[in-house]
This record gives sequence, C-alpha cells and structure tokens, in this order.
Amino acid sequence: MAIIALASGKSSGVTCSALALALSSPRPSLLVEADPAGGTVRAGYLGGEGTAQVGLHRLATADRQGTLAREFRHHWISLDKEHSGNRMLLPGLTAPTQAPSMARTWDSIAELLSVLDSQGFDVIIDAGRIVAESETHLSSRSYPAPLLRAADAVLLVVRSTQASVVAAAPAARVLKEDLASNGTGADALGLLVIEEGNASTSNVQQWLQTPVVCALDWDPDTADVFTHGQARLRRTAKGLLRSARTAHDRLHEVVTRRRIQLHPAHYSALA
Repeated sequence: MAIIALASGKSSGVTCSALALALSSPRPSLLVEADPAGGTVRAGYLGGEGTAQVGLHRLATADRQGTLAREFRHHWISLDKEHSGNRMLLPGLTAPTQAPSMARTWDSIAELLSVLDSQGFDVIIDAGRIVAESETHLSSRSYPAPLLRAADAVLLVVRSTQASVVAAAPAARVLKEDLASNGTGADALGLLVIEEGNASTSNVQQWLQTPVVCALDWDPDTADVFTHGQARLRRTAKGLLRSARTAHDRLHEVVTRRRIQLHPAHYSALA
C-alpha cells in the first residue's frame, strides 16, 4: 500500500532499517535491494539461501528481451522462515560493476512496483548510499534514481550523532533538489533517525532542515542478526522491530497525506 525508499549520505544502517520495515509491515511486503554497491541480505540475514540465478542483476537482461513483467516475481525469494510468501526479497546486484547495466531498467521496475502497491504490498527499497552527478541531481547511470523519484516517501537514514548528521547534510540537499525537479516534490523527503547517539530527533530535524518521519531504536543485537544471520543469534532484543512497527503507523499517515495532496480529485471521488 506504499512505496518507501531508504537512502543515506554515508553508511548509516540503511539495509538493517529497510529489513526491519519489511519484516514488521502489517501488510505483505517486498524488500528491493537496489543499492548499487550490491545486495547483502541473501548472504547475511538469509545465510546464503537461494541461488545467484535469481535477483536484480538478472532483470536488465529480461528487460532487453521484453520479458521483465513476466519474469519479475520469479526473482523474489522469501524472507519468512515458514516461506509464507508475505515477506519477500528481490536480491540485489552481486557486484558494483553491474550497476550501469541497470540504467535503462530502473524506470520499468518502478512501474512494476507501482502495480504491487495497488495490489496491497508495502514496497521497501534499499537504495544504499546516494550517488549524485551534481549538487542538484542524482546519478541516472549509476544509481536507482527513478525508484526514489516514484516513491511515496524517501527516507534519509541518519544516526543521532554529530558525525552522521554532518555526513547526511549534502545528501539531504541533493535529494531535495532532485525530488523537486524530477520526482513528486521535495516534501517526499523525510528523515529516519536511528537513535544511537545523544542528539534529539528535534535537533536532527533542525540541523538538516528536514522533517523526522520516524525513528528506530538503537538495537545492536538485532542489527547483528540482520547483518550476519541467525547463526549469530544470541539474546536478541526486539526494540528494533517494535520501533519499526510503530514507524509503519507514521509512514501510513505521511503517505496518505501526500497522496491526497498529489491526487485530490481521485480522493474526492472516493469520499
């Protein structure tokens, strides 16, 4: 029911945050590993489950052959232990050198994700660290810019530390400019704050001049499992997943408000 893209200015826990949102969604969810640096969930959290024959890196070829729409779902694997099909993963690239080959395919994938949204899925996009071609534009060659431009909300992931805020500032400026000129508006951008440091969410919001949409607990035990898999499971705290479930309530409010603003005639007809 929503398409949410997560990105960062520097390594800030984007993949763990995206995985937490995908696993805690109250609806069926698809996690799309669109990080141009490559995907890590299959090798980490899933412990190597699945095969390299499926994944994002295969979709550029399918797009060129005209079979992308038919093959798209064949490249998903389950995030659920019970393989219920409610939590799915589109595994990412297997090498950063594959990123340029996706340049012509991102728009087609964005269209397919919008169809999933209409079918009741929450789509969570892990876009990794942003790649910009200028101070006002994301790279269209080496970055999944079309996915962010089509998303209901783009969350810049930042830790509540001074170092993370400083690293996020240039990314916030580029994202605002790009979404304003190429996306659905600069107001699509919000902050997802990982509460690791001492800075308050209100201070982070003020420093970056960007609203905080949601916050996730600093939960290194669960983050370790998300990064390295169940073999690393010790005594896992559940703070990260609890806060991710709370984040969905706030995200739903933000997405609903933006959709009403962007498509008032459609929602007036439904009223």
